[in-house]
Amino acid sequence: MRDYLNLGPTPCEEECAQLGEDDYAARARAECRRYVALIRAVVGPEPTGAQLSVRAFRHDFGTYYEVVVEFDDENPTATAYALRVENKAPKYWGETP
Repeated sequence: MRDYLNLGPTPCEEECAQLGEDDYAARARAECRRYVALIRAVVGPEPTGAQLSVRAFRHDFGTYYEVVVEFDDENPTATAYALRVENKAPKYWGETP
């Protein structure tokens, strides 16, 4: 079955665009795409059954965006990757492998 883990919109120790700010949606999606690229650089590319993506979530104050790692929970390699990403995702923009 497909499942996902929320990773946030940016590395956890960095500032991010805030819902309600001017041009939030475009800025937030750009930050999320940059974060996906950084995760891939630090943790590695997704194996079969896992996928990093940007997902929109509805909220009372509008739609916000976060990076998620989607995975097939019946695929041990995909599940292990998702858990590794959750634990090893970079905390700062400047992190490199």
